[in-house]
Amino acid sequence: MRDAVSDVPIRFADVGLRIRDVTILDDVSITLACAATTVLIGPNGSGKSTLLRLAMGLLQPTSGRITWGGRADVPPTRRALVFQRPTMLRRTVAANLRYALAAAGCPRGVRGERVADLLALVALRDLGERPARRLSGGEQQRLALARALAKEPDVLFLDEPTASLDPAATKAIEDLIRTIAAHGIKVVMATHDLGEARRLGTDIVLMHRGRIVEHAGTKEFFSAPRTAEARKFIAGELLV
Repeated sequence: MRDAVSDVPIRFADVGLRIRDVTILDDVSITLACAATTVLIGPNGSGKSTLLRLAMGLLQPTSGRITWGGRADVPPTRRALVFQRPTMLRRTVAANLRYALAAAGCPRGVRGERVADLLALVALRDLGERPARRLSGGEQQRLALARALAKEPDVLFLDEPTASLDPAATKAIEDLIRTIAAHGIKVVMATHDLGEARRLGTDIVLMHRGRIVEHAGTKEFFSAPRTAEARKFIAGELLV
């Protein structure tokens, strides 16, 4: 069993990222707290995906400091990231999950039970023996979420998880995200869909040009935005 130490809250303190003299993130300070679903919004190139990768530990900041549960330089064993277009292994749905469980250090003797539980959670129980690459886009995204949950993470990062999905598949993913959050897993999610942000977010972070422009509770953000950038973005006007 794991000890009680958690990777949340995640704190960014004056974090910057520069690549070849290009500023990707600029002086970002934010706390990703427990018991909330944080939704990142903003135009393309605003830094949403970069912030997720930094929080996951896939990138290192060139300035500032990131801590996980008050600790720095923590390996990402308690964090999981699902990309917009997840890669499916060339094996069955169940075998994808067995691989993820083995990689997470799950004891061999309980993997079968864990596979069954995860398949049930993401509504893929009847597709366990189907090749993963033959699933629909929405089914693949649900499998990707199940693989991420195999790590039993404290925090789950989602990068545009419903992009290009039809309404029914989008609803299935959103329902699953609500279930995951209800189990006490911190969710940090990037999306372009303002309706989705309203439906899922406990708090909203608006990013623009590598900076955090506004961070507020969802109701407050949409009913009384404080900044001109937030008012323009909510109105559907282009931020440049």
